[in-house]
Amino acid sequence: MEVCRTEHDLLGEREVPAGALYGIHTARAVENFPLSLRPVHPGLVRAYGAVKLAAARVNHELGRWDEGTFRAIEAACLEMMDGALERHILVDALQGGAGTSTNMNVNEVLANRALQLLGAAPGDYARIHPLEDINRHQSTNDTYPTALRVAAIFSLRRLQGEVIGLLGELQEKERQLAHVVKVGRTEMQDAVLTTLGRTMGAWAEAIGRDRWRIYKCEERLRIVNLGGTAIGTGIAAPREYIFRVVDRLREITGLGLARAENLIDGTQNADAYVEVSGILKAAATNLVKIASDLRLLSSGPEAGIGEIRLPARQAGSSLMPAKVNPVIPEAVTQAALRVAANDQALAQACGMGSLELNPFLPLVADCLLENLDLLARAARILGEHCIRGLEADEARCRRGVEASTAAWTALADALGYERAQALSRLAREEGKTVREAALAHGGLSEAEFEELIAPDSVTRLGSPPPEEPE
Repeated sequence: MEVCRTEHDLLGEREVPAGALYGIHTARAVENFPLSLRPVHPGLVRAYGAVKLAAARVNHELGRWDEGTFRAIEAACLEMMDGALERHILVDALQGGAGTSTNMNVNEVLANRALQLLGAAPGDYARIHPLEDINRHQSTNDTYPTALRVAAIFSLRRLQGEVIGLLGELQEKERQLAHVVKVGRTEMQDAVLTTLGRTMGAWAEAIGRDRWRIYKCEERLRIVNLGGTAIGTGIAAPREYIFRVVDRLREITGLGLARAENLIDGTQNADAYVEVSGILKAAATNLVKIASDLRLLSSGPEAGIGEIRLPARQAGSSLMPAKVNPVIPEAVTQAALRVAANDQALAQACGMGSLELNPFLPLVADCLLENLDLLARAARILGEHCIRGLEADEARCRRGVEASTAAWTALADALGYERAQALSRLAREEGKTVREAALAHGGLSEAEFEELIAPDSVTRLGSPPPEEPE
C-alpha cells in the first residue's frame, strides 16, 4: 500500500502520496480538468519559476524567512527555471480558474522541493507553506499573466532566430537562381517572364517583414501586472514589494520588463495577446503562400510544372514506387493552418474576459505558446530541409520560356503589340515555339531574341529609355 500524507484545503481533507512534490490543490485539479491531456507548456513553467524567484527575493529583502529557508526556496525556484521540476507540474493545460491550478501546482512543488533541500519531508507546511510563503503577496491574477508574458518573449526570440535563418536561406537561393529565366504566372496562366531568383526574393521580402513584426511584438508583452495581486489594486501586498518585484524579475530574466502604469487594466484586459497573435497569423499566412508555391512549382515533376526540384526527404507512397511527395511544404502548411485556428480561439478567449479578470488565460497561453513553437519549427524545417537544397530544372525552365505565350510579352516592345499577337496566333497554327516563330517571321535575329529574354531584360524596372539620335 502506498504511503500517503493528509493535506487540507477549503473543501476538506484528502491524501496525496507522501513523497509527492504536489499537494491537495494539484490533486483536485488533475481530477477536475482531464481536458487536453497535455501538460502546461514547459516555457510557462520555467517562467513561473522566475516570477516566484523575484517575489521570494523581494520578500526576503523585506524580512521574511531566515537565510537558510530563503536559500532553499531560491534554489527550488532556480531548479524550476532550469526545467528540472517540469515533471511535477501535473495540471492540464486547459483549466478553469484563470490559471489558479497552475499557480497552486507551482506553489506546492516549490514549497515541497525547498523542504527537501532543507532535509524535511514534503508536506511539512509549518516550515514552508505553499500559500503563506511561496505565494506571499501574490495572486494567480498577477503571477500567471506575468509568467505568460515572460514565456512568450523568450519564445518570440527563438522564433525570430528561426525566421532569420529562413530569410537567409531564401536570400542565398535568390542569389543562386538569379540567372534562371522562367515563366511568371497570374491567375494560374502564363503571363510574363521573370527569374527564379526574383521568385525567391519576393518570398524573402515577405519573411523579412515577418522578422520585423515579430521583433516588435516584444514591446507589446514587456508590460506586466506583477504586484497588482487580485485585480490590480495591490491588495494584501506592501507598497515596497509592489515597487521592487518587477525590478527583480527584470534582473532575473534579463528582459526589458516594466510594471504596468495601470495595474487594473493590466489585470483585466488581454488585447496585447490578440495583437501579437495577429502578427503570428500573418507569418503563418506567408508560410502557407510560400509552401503552396513550392508545391506548384515542383509539381509533376514530368507531368506538372516541374521548374524546381525539392530535396527528396522520404518515399512518397506505399503503392506508387517512384513517387516522392513535397512533404516539408505540406507539413509547414498544416502547422500554419493550426496557428490560424489557434489565433481564432485566442481572440475569442481574450474578448470573453469579464469585469476585473479574464478567466480564460489558460486557453490564451496554450494557443499563444503553441503558435510560437509551431512557427519556429516550421520556419526551421522549411529553411533547412527544403529551401537550402532546392534546385532549378534549368532546361525545363528554358523550354517553358520558349514555348509559352509569356515570351511574346517580352518581345512586344520590339515587335509591337499587334504584331506580337498575330505572330502568337501563327505560332500556334504552325506548331512553332515562340523562338522559332520570332526568328522566322518576326524579323529578329537569334542574338536579339536572346537579349530580349535575358535575365536582366525580364527583371529590370520598366523599359529602357529610347536612345537619343546622334
